[in-house]
Amino acid sequence: MLDATTRSGGTATASPRATGTDFVIPLLAPAPLPVIATGAAPVTAPVVAPPVSSSAAAPGGLAARCGRVLLSPWSRLALLVALLAAAAASVLLFEPQKLLADGWPPQLGGASAAALFAVAYGLCTVAFVPRPLLNLAAGALFGSQWGAGAALAGTVLGAGVAFGLGRVLGQDALRPLLRGRLLKAADGQLSRHGLRSMLAARLFPGVPFWAANYCAAVSRMTWPSFLVATAVGSIPNTAAYVVAGARASSPTSPAFLIAMVCIALPALVGAAVAWRKRHHLRRP
Repeated sequence: MLDATTRSGGTATASPRATGTDFVIPLLAPAPLPVIATGAAPVTAPVVAPPVSSSAAAPGGLAARCGRVLLSPWSRLALLVALLAAAAASVLLFEPQKLLADGWPPQLGGASAAALFAVAYGLCTVAFVPRPLLNLAAGALFGSQWGAGAALAGTVLGAGVAFGLGRVLGQDALRPLLRGRLLKAADGQLSRHGLRSMLAARLFPGVPFWAANYCAAVSRMTWPSFLVATAVGSIPNTAAYVVAGARASSPTSPAFLIAMVCIALPALVGAAVAWRKRHHLRRP
């Protein structure tokens, strides 16, 4: 303590100036550790910070990277190829076309049998079973009317499933590969004139059903144009094959002969349309 003389003659007491160590020492003093009460004596437990995972701390961890890889265009395309390969292998192994051609379960009949046949028809077309064989089976099993309805419903169903698979799993990966002149021209034709182009493809029997489905899926054709063109364009060929299958037991009957003419006529019309539109595909 230091004494200082005031103006009035008295004395005043002044405190010494605080040094830096007076503040540093309290600040550096460790915080008291928690005390755990035991049966004998209190034990001080150290405070341990929880471990921080490197994958959780870093933005875009392992789960996010795996999700991006699985949802990438090429991964989806690989999944599409695997699904189609499995479908084709199942057809070769189980041969469902024999079941459709040889007979149908006897406990099923009428509308329920036709509806089940339409579903099986659609799945078989996705698995590359030829449609003419399925159409002939529809006529042989259900006759002309029920067979035509079931075959046409199965055609639209199978085309829609194939179009959806190609659009979701294959379009993003395959569109960048459309670099050739003919490929770009065909893609532009399908994208700009989807209804007319798909209608011509369905009327022309030389275009494979599955090829038309996946080519349309890779293009920018809309769903309504694809489904309407498939339903309308498939009527003549489907009905002709169904009638031929229903009247196969009498090949000299007028119905069978008319069906054969209707099978050949769309091919000629499709060839004529393709010949007239050939210059559009040759444009750069």
